[in-house]
Amino acid sequence: MQKNLRLTIKWLTSSGLWLCLLFMSVAQASVVSTGWLSDPNHPPVETRFVLTGQTDAVNGTVAGYLEVRLQQGWKTYWRSPGEGGVAPSMNWQDSANIAELDWQWPVPQRYDVLGVETIGYAEDVIFPMTIKVEDFSQPVILLATLSLSSCSTVCVITDYPIDLSFIPSELTPSETDMRRYAQALSTVPQASSLAEIKSAIWDAEQSKLQVVLSNEQGWVKPDLFIDGDSDAVKDSHFSRPDISIEGETLTAQISVSSWFGQPDLAQQALTVTVTDDAVLSEHSLQVQSGIVTGQAGHSLLVMFGLALLGGLILNIMPCVLPVLGMKLSTVLTAEKQEKQQIRLQFLASAGGIISAFWLIALALVALKLSGQAIGWGIQFQSGAFLAVMVLVTFMFGANMLGLFTISLPSGISTWLGTKGGKGYAGHYAQGMFATFLATPCSAPFLGTAVAFALAGSIGNLAVIFTGLGLGMALPWIAIALFPFMVRWLPKPGVWMGKMKVLFGIMMLATTLWLLTLLAPHWPIWSLWLAGIAGVSLIVWRSVKVFGGKPVGVLGSVFLLFSAVALLAASLTAEEWATPLPPEPSWQPLIAADISKQVTQGKTVFVDVTADWCITCKANKVRVLLQQPVYDAIQQPGLVRMQGDWTIPNDAVTAYLQANGRFGVPFNIVYGPGAPQGIALPVIYTSEDVMLAIQQAQGG
Repeated sequence: MQKNLRLTIKWLTSSGLWLCLLFMSVAQASVVSTGWLSDPNHPPVETRFVLTGQTDAVNGTVAGYLEVRLQQGWKTYWRSPGEGGVAPSMNWQDSANIAELDWQWPVPQRYDVLGVETIGYAEDVIFPMTIKVEDFSQPVILLATLSLSSCSTVCVITDYPIDLSFIPSELTPSETDMRRYAQALSTVPQASSLAEIKSAIWDAEQSKLQVVLSNEQGWVKPDLFIDGDSDAVKDSHFSRPDISIEGETLTAQISVSSWFGQPDLAQQALTVTVTDDAVLSEHSLQVQSGIVTGQAGHSLLVMFGLALLGGLILNIMPCVLPVLGMKLSTVLTAEKQEKQQIRLQFLASAGGIISAFWLIALALVALKLSGQAIGWGIQFQSGAFLAVMVLVTFMFGANMLGLFTISLPSGISTWLGTKGGKGYAGHYAQGMFATFLATPCSAPFLGTAVAFALAGSIGNLAVIFTGLGLGMALPWIAIALFPFMVRWLPKPGVWMGKMKVLFGIMMLATTLWLLTLLAPHWPIWSLWLAGIAGVSLIVWRSVKVFGGKPVGVLGSVFLLFSAVALLAASLTAEEWATPLPPEPSWQPLIAADISKQVTQGKTVFVDVTADWCITCKANKVRVLLQQPVYDAIQQPGLVRMQGDWTIPNDAVTAYLQANGRFGVPFNIVYGPGAPQGIALPVIYTSEDVMLAIQQAQGG
């Protein structure tokens, strides 16, 4: 009897122990959570911290989530809350056996609260959490304080205590919590190849950020959220982006402000969160300084006006001078013609100018759609284009000297005559030729308009290049509208023939210049051969047309004059001539090295140029090789970097486009006082350079 009693007690005891162990096991397998936490002083908000039971012993991680439940009308905030609000935070420093707590943020929404835009969440939001454990086999104590800001018409910051203890190796997954965790994780932006960042430009003058992205699947209703870890970024407020879409390309412009004065995002690291119907991605990038062009309708109108001015100024740039002879001869012979004929001739020239700009725009669109580099004057990077221009200028120059007669085939001439053409095709060709020869020059206002066109949509490009064409054609359109203006010009006379010869010689000089530009494309011996052949042909035709004696006398006088001039210059150089000093040495442009040099306290002067760029050479002769700039750019502590765009160069093109430029010249000065860079005008002065260097050095 006693034995049976002892067995019964032993069985009950062991059963009780087993039931206790079973209860503990079930308790451990149940949800590990803080339960819902609330503050009686702020009942609209409840929160809880839950472990899903998912663990990774290899990486030492435990999965969980923070859930926040808000009553209707209340909102909490994203990690970058916008213009108002405070981001949620958690202080877990009193915890034990925790190395790291990774807080992941679902994609937020934008809200307007009393006219202030905020970024955050409404109703119910779940933040996935990952706990990094130091020792996976030991107990973990999560002892933290969650500070949560919530707003409706008023804002309240409430602290919630979080206290959880668990052993990671003994956790059991909860299907319900795993599903809620997975659903929340699917709303967290991750790195993705669907949306690709093309560029990020910071315009300090406008306090505006421009981000360009591409998506092969296209865009539907995208939005961008900008934030970062640096103090400069955290102190900045990023407005709702102004987004324009052109095919696969999205261009977003964001106005940036700061409570602490003028923001400076140059060279800052940013995180760009992109959301769309089929895109939810997050990208890290570094911002480059540059120029951001407007996108709104009124901005397009302003840029169209700048394009008109830039095109008009092109008429007086040195690139167009070789064509002035043809224009001048046309104008001076127009007085004896009927007003209607004058109008048609000048309208033909204007049409040629505008058509040439449309052809350039069409070529740039084709390059843009194919993903190749685009820019003002890039056709001069082509050996084939230069070869054609050499031939054209040679023929036009020889024609103006009377050595050749360039005429259309008889059939076309007869057709034009029956249609009243009166040689209008020649005027049209002159207009086109003048335009193509003008593109090595950059004029004031031209660079801004071209940058706007090439950085924007195809429609903007068409509008701006039409404006450039109209601007350059304005003088011809004016005479077509008011043909009596021809009477204000000098009367025709013998001097016209002399001027025609002068401009013919200028045209042939242009041919030689274009021939030198072929050096990177053709062997030098072939250029010498072409030059000698051209000169020989000119001399032979001159003898045929004018006779051997006049040509011999003219050639002898030219050689004698040249020899005397060179001798006099060499003998009296110190007294009356100041030869240009040798060009300073330049380092190749390496964009990544600029910030390193500035960090070391140095000033960096960047010159992006091309051999075919007339404006570049004018800037060099007028300013860079003159005092006081010549000594200033060679002072100790100043680094000179040069990017050569004579032939296609991907690195130089990327640098130009990162700075919002699509042509040369481009000069910019960096330094401790201007780490984002100070861009110089297209046509700059010594004062511009000296002031930029002084400011960049911190003066």
